[in-house]
Amino acid sequence: MGHDLSVDAVEADLLPEMKLERVEILRRRGYVVAMVGDGVNDAPALMAASVGIAMGSGTDVARESATVVLLGDDLTKLIALLEISRQCYRIIMTNVAGTLAVDTAGVALAAFGFLSPVLAALIHVTSEMVFILNSARLLSGAARSASTSAADRG
Repeated sequence: MGHDLSVDAVEADLLPEMKLERVEILRRRGYVVAMVGDGVNDAPALMAASVGIAMGSGTDVARESATVVLLGDDLTKLIALLEISRQCYRIIMTNVAGTLAVDTAGVALAAFGFLSPVLAALIHVTSEMVFILNSARLLSGAARSASTSAADRG
């Protein structure tokens, strides 16, 4: 599973104090640390990690200590969660860069008299619609993940 998540290292079967110590060492070295746990003994390490991931079927303390709570007890949902998160990040960055490029070009062209105010506004609104539709791609990904989850259960 670690390979599917594109993580550098996976450690398992550690005692509670070893979990916390290992997370703290890695954080001090500047690593981004994700900790997955479901029990009371995982809570300190979940809080110390960059991202604490608790299983939904775990204890209340683990769920309260975590940054993310997976519904149910299927750890493979973590792969889907990370794929959706990465896709969201890519789309957001694309939209930000696109908006900045279109608006900068529009302001420059309008400043030198190449665009009328009405045409500049039309270009701006059209580009924003394109970026909104680009974001709507996430909805199809979420629907795909939900249908995959339903197929897995049924």
